[in-house]
Amino acid sequence: MPKFRHYSPALSRFVVSVLYHEAKRRRIPMTKLADSLIRQSLEGTESWQKAESLRVAESPSSTPPVAE
Repeated sequence: MPKFRHYSPALSRFVVSVLYHEAKRRRIPMTKLADSLIRQSLEGTESWQKAESLRVAESPSSTPPVAE
């Protein structure tokens, strides 16, 4: 069975450094911080709505995980 691959964009070294220090300050994993910031920035946009409609069409019972 083929493995599904997702695009993982490279972040600049500076942004990674900022994420590291902010996540450390908040005492949460960098991945949770990044996910939360990106979700806050994109939620409600036309692209968000398009991705939601595509996800629902593929699997009506799936919902996106909520960042803590």
